[in-house]
Amino acid sequence: MATSHAGLPGIRDEVGRALADFLARQRAGLGEIGADMLPWLDAITGLLAGGKRLRPAFCYWGWRAAGGRDGPRIHAAAAALELLHASALVHDDVMDGSDTRRGRPSVHRLFAARHAEQGWRGSADSFGAGAAILIGDLLLAWTDELFHASGLPPAALRRGQPVLDAMRAEVICGQYLDLLGQSAGDGTVGSALRVIRYKSAKYTIERPLHLGGALAGRRSGPVAAACTGYGIPLGVAFQLRDDVLGVFGDPARTGKPAGDDLREGKRTVLVAIARDRATAAQRELLDRRLGDRLLDDAGAAEIRSILVGTGALAECELMIESSVAEALGALEDAPMDREAKLALAELAVIATARSD
Repeated sequence: MATSHAGLPGIRDEVGRALADFLARQRAGLGEIGADMLPWLDAITGLLAGGKRLRPAFCYWGWRAAGGRDGPRIHAAAAALELLHASALVHDDVMDGSDTRRGRPSVHRLFAARHAEQGWRGSADSFGAGAAILIGDLLLAWTDELFHASGLPPAALRRGQPVLDAMRAEVICGQYLDLLGQSAGDGTVGSALRVIRYKSAKYTIERPLHLGGALAGRRSGPVAAACTGYGIPLGVAFQLRDDVLGVFGDPARTGKPAGDDLREGKRTVLVAIARDRATAAQRELLDRRLGDRLLDDAGAAEIRSILVGTGALAECELMIESSVAEALGALEDAPMDREAKLALAELAVIATARSD
């Protein structure tokens, strides 16, 4: 078996423990408000049980690249990013009307079903959406709480706070750009790449690396610049892989029904390339069927055929390959030790050569 340099299983375990301890403390507080708050915690616990823990891993290796030493406090601080990510997922699912997340009912669907089962007054869907928005808000607030309870020195937390704040602001703006693109965007590759930069690339890789570096005392300088040179292209490759899996992935591995991204009308780079290269008839079909909530398997297969036939899928794969190469190139002369470079090189493969 090949040696793992990134230590992702160990990071996952440490982050999982930090999250479990934090949620156990929150259960007591929510229980004091009332037993009817505990289903919130159950939904959050279920959502946090899944996930690749990539953002905490990049935060950890940003810390190590900047000279930080291993220990439970950095894992707890990094675990806060899982709460931020969970908040974004809950809100994203409400906006997209997604039924599932990580193989489970999405949070708004869970609470809509609870409303319906109890026979409560009003609209079950409205209740579910309202509950999910509030749960997402709570997760956003808890991000700071766990971050500041990590045990890292106050000076380190002060250095890291602006990075965490920027990360939150950028992903919210990226989410809006995504929403805007689906409604009023020009459908170009450039527009899709702008969404990727803010909704995924900076948020998933660059900012977690910067956060780890800032916590270790290197908020700026050559290490931070190297993290940007690595993080942005790798973040683009990560999202391009996500877009491909959203259309061609195995639902048993992705945790979402096949074709969900097509039903949601996602204006991805994959779709933009296909529209550029499509015939008039193919473009008309894409424009008519993308975003069709009633799109069936046959309709999804038609769209996949266009994505393959126009060469859009092959072009996306080339973009992933070249972006990963650019990211790895940024590590070559980076002022960090060999261990950090090997770990980040391994994480580049894990983030992009995946099926879930």
